[in-house]
Order: sequence, then C-alpha cells, then structure tokens
Amino acid sequence: MEQTANTVSFPGLGLDFEVNRVAFSIGDLPVYWYGILIALGFILAILYVSRRAREFGVDADRMLDVILGGAIGGIVGARAYYVILQWDYYGQNLSQIFNTRSGGMAIYGGLIGGVLIGLLMCKIRRVKFMPALDLVVGGFLIGQGIGRWGNFVNIEAFGANTSLPWGMSSSVITDYLTQHEAELEAIGMDIDPNMPVHPTFLYESLWCLLGFAFIAWYTRRRKFDGELTLLYMMWYGAGRAVIEGLRTDSLMIPGTSLRASQVLAAAMAVVAAIIWIVKTSKVKKAGGRQLFVDSEQGQLIARGEFYKKKADAGQTEEPAAASAAGETAAEAPAASLEASAQDGAEQAAEQTSAEQQKEESSDAQAPEQDAPEQEPNGAEQSEEQEKKN
Repeated sequence: MEQTANTVSFPGLGLDFEVNRVAFSIGDLPVYWYGILIALGFILAILYVSRRAREFGVDADRMLDVILGGAIGGIVGARAYYVILQWDYYGQNLSQIFNTRSGGMAIYGGLIGGVLIGLLMCKIRRVKFMPALDLVVGGFLIGQGIGRWGNFVNIEAFGANTSLPWGMSSSVITDYLTQHEAELEAIGMDIDPNMPVHPTFLYESLWCLLGFAFIAWYTRRRKFDGELTLLYMMWYGAGRAVIEGLRTDSLMIPGTSLRASQVLAAAMAVVAAIIWIVKTSKVKKAGGRQLFVDSEQGQLIARGEFYKKKADAGQTEEPAAASAAGETAAEAPAASLEASAQDGAEQAAEQTSAEQQKEESSDAQAPEQDAPEQEPNGAEQSEEQEKKN
C-alpha cells in the first residue's frame, strides 16, 4: 500500500511537519491535497477575474466561459508537455499517458494550452482577447502561488543542497536524491542526499504571490492592452529561470543537458522585455493610454449594455431581413401584423389630416352661413304650399 504520510523537517529552524498526501477518502477513493489546493487556487482566480472584469472592458459572465474552456486546455496542455519531454518512458508505457493521478503536469504546457483554447473561446463568446488575457494573468499568479503548496504536501519540486536556515529534509528527499544521484551529477549538480535542500516550491510560491500583488497594483496604471501580459512574462520568466536552475527534477530537452523550463523561461522574459520597451515608447510618443476599455464599445461592455444592445438590434433587424430574403411560413403572420399596424397608422394619419382640412374649410365658410337667408319668391312659396297640401 502506498505510503501517504511523511515528515518534513527544517533543521535550521527547528521545525517538523507531518504531511499526508491524502486529505480524506470517499469510500475507497482518496482525495489528495494537491487537487484541493489546485481547485482552491482556481476558485480564487475566478473570483479575482470576476471582480475586476469591468476595468478591462470585459463581460464577467462571458469571461467565465473563456476561463472554463481555458482550464480544460490547460490540463491537456500540461499533461501533453510533460509526456512529450518524457517520451522515453511514455513511449514504452502508452497506458500511463492518461494516468494523471500518478503526477506529471507541467506549468508551461498548461499556460500554452490554456491560452490557445482561451483564444478560441474568446472568438466564440465575442470577448476581446488581449484585454481578457491581461485580466487573466493576475489569476494565473494566484493559482500558481497557491498550487505550489501541493508540491510541499507531495514532497516534490525541491532543489539542490543548501546550508541556508530554511533548508528542508525528509526521508523521501533522501531516497529520491540517492536514486538520481548519478543523473544529477551528469548535469553538473554535486548532491549529498543526507543534507538539507532548497525548498524551491516555496521560492516559486512567494515569487508568484509577490507578482500578483504587483499586477493588482499596476492594473490601473497600465498604458496599453497586453502590458500586464508582458509584465507577467517578464516577472514569472525571470524568477522561474533562476529557481529552475536549483531544482533536481527538471525536464530536460531531449539529447541535451539543458533544462526545458529554464530555457523557455529565460527566452520568454527577454522577448517580453524587448516588446514592452518598444511598445511603451510608442504609446508614450502617442501621448496617452491605448486601452480597449476607454473605447465606446469597452465602456458599453463595462456598463453591461453592449451585448444587450446587440441582442435588441438583432431583434429589430429580423423582420427587415426576413422581407429581403423572403418570409418563411412561420414569419409571414408576424410580418402581416406589422404591415397591418403600419397601414392602420397611415389611415389614422390621413383621417386626422382630412378632419383638419374640413375644420379649416368650415371656418372659411362660416361668414356665408351667418348671412341672412333670402325670402323665397312667390313661385317657390306656392310650390311649398302644394307639397304641404
């Protein structure tokens, strides 16, 4: 039976923690802390995104659909990235590719998959992509900062030896380093399995939470759509490039001694910095902010009016479109009613106009009616007398 409870110690601080991978069980099904922490980070990220959506000209309800789609893409991407870089194993064990309960998810694959599916969902739900991505990077940092504590519970994602006071140790760490000592020496890491190691999960968690605090503060100071995304890439990329160099479980680029995530992180940070400098200079020369939320459409979305107006406009244009294309049997009665209503309005207008003309004519003839009538002549009197008789 798999051992789930272990002790983690911080000798320099005099601290010991008893950690158990399993939080509780439902029947025979264990529920792991790792999954709970990931879910907690995801929920907090959604709450943050929903709260600040209007500041980006994004509809919160539509954004939720984008996030859910992106989450599915992130899970698939995280697993695919890991499997590809560990193909020597998975190529011989195809049945294990979908066994995510045994571990094997990579954050960069999750980001790539999440962004790609998020882009597709933005098109489907008619959400502006760059403002949406700027909004979501704050949520990324929340999720990453909290999710890394799942690595602590699992006693994984730790680094090389350290003499710093917060170095951690565990029998699990000792066993892992002993088993992989030769592999680590091959990439230039001199390891003593019995010495404390860097808690790299903690470094990355704190780095991400600090990054979130900065992004949350800078949001109202941003100058153009995409700026927060570039700042995220610089911040996270720079931190991850350093932290990844300390880790003992890095995924390597096949056929090389290069750490895949370290290379990708460094490249991401450098490219983002160059783009940010160029774009910031252009916006500064243009003399102001260039944000979608400042546009008329962005303001309508922020007030919750844009999609409602689009829906109302679609309902108004439907009868005209039906007449131009030829009414269907179902639409014909509605069109006839509308036509009847229009005819009735025209007839009422004509009748009102006729009455006005009649009144004007009566006023013009009024002097003639007031003139005294001429008395009938003798012939007319005789004729009237005969009629009476």
